[in-house]
Amino acid sequence: MSEQSSNQGKGKPTPTRKEREKARKKPLVGDRSKEAKRADKEKVRIQRQQIREGMMAGDERYLSARDKGPQRRFARDLVDARFTAGELVLPMLFIVVFMTFIDSFILQVIALFAMWGLFGIVALDATLVGKSTKKKVAIKFGQENLEQGIAWYAAMRSIQMRSLRIPKPQVSRFQKF
Repeated sequence: MSEQSSNQGKGKPTPTRKEREKARKKPLVGDRSKEAKRADKEKVRIQRQQIREGMMAGDERYLSARDKGPQRRFARDLVDARFTAGELVLPMLFIVVFMTFIDSFILQVIALFAMWGLFGIVALDATLVGKSTKKKVAIKFGQENLEQGIAWYAAMRSIQMRSLRIPKPQVSRFQKF
């Protein structure tokens, strides 16, 4: 070693462990006031509310990729214009649960078989709705332009209760197309 390097020092003391940990734990963005955080939360809440309202109204800008497009809109309108067996599942489930509290084995068995029968009817109805919708969409938009999964989309929408569907139905029930 040369004499020059042995005489040179850092010029400052070595930082303590406490100082090093404190330097490492500093926030990356910086401290923000509670008012700024609250204002950001309110802005995000308003934005989410606008998106939700737009989605419920069927505004194309706010719909998920699953629901976008003219074929999906037409399929939704076809399903929403009819009464489907899938709309009866939730009310029927409440009846079955209520009937399990009745101390009659025969009534409980009848309710159970009625529920399984309804599931079968719902599956058949959803299949028919899907096929019918696919056929009508193909007629309107052309077989070569038919989107993948349109029958499944219509079948799944037909199983939901009308009041719980998102986006909300845009057509009245029993409207003709």
